Amino acid sequence: MAGSSLLEEAVEFAENPEPRCPCVLLLDTSGSMKGAALDALNAGLQTYRDDLLKDALAAKRVEVAIVTFNSEVTVVQDFVTADQFDPPLLAAQGLTHMGAGIHKALDLIQARKAQYRANGVAYYRPWVFMITDGAPQGEADGVVEQAAQRLRDDETARRVAFFAVGVKDADMARLTDIVVRTPIKLEGLNFVEMFVWLSASMQRVSQSKPDDQVALPPPGWGAV
Repeated sequence: MAGSSLLEEAVEFAENPEPRCPCVLLLDTSGSMKGAALDALNAGLQTYRDDLLKDALAAKRVEVAIVTFNSEVTVVQDFVTADQFDPPLLAAQGLTHMGAGIHKALDLIQARKAQYRANGVAYYRPWVFMITDGAPQGEADGVVEQAAQRLRDDETARRVAFFAVGVKDADMARLTDIVVRTPIKLEGLNFVEMFVWLSASMQRVSQSKPDDQVALPPPGWGAV
């Protein structure tokens, strides 16, 4: 089985040798997201895909993966380039295993980078974009602390750029403890505007050189 997946990988990178710009969407699908928030999030994912496809280069370079966390952590979508991305319809239930979600997102990136290196494909610093309406719930404190420490190490070594967005009644103080960059508070349910910003940011990154510093557009959809 491993042999066939390695072959698929080689074919995938041979067909599209563009440098990759990986982005994991780490999405809270706990019970409290049910209703309007989840509807807006699902609509935002469609916008994100549609917006990336308008840019021929970004469609080939930006890779999207989706990890959801509630009482379980699920890789809903493994990495695909934007032109292959078909947004899933997410449902909400359960608690908020955020620490385990962060670990899974970082694991996914580590594995993907190994695939890029094995196939001689250049890549940009990966992004993780976490959206949550709460705080870690239902998992051991140690898991969250380990995730926060791993995140600090990965940010310091420039292995990842991790953005956290708080929705509705998210515990912004707790988020600030966990992540390195100041979390952004989403205004209302502006998911569509937020995903348009994310798409524009990824397009800017994908048009730069892999080690360039890129100035991102200001996030008009939220407040720091």
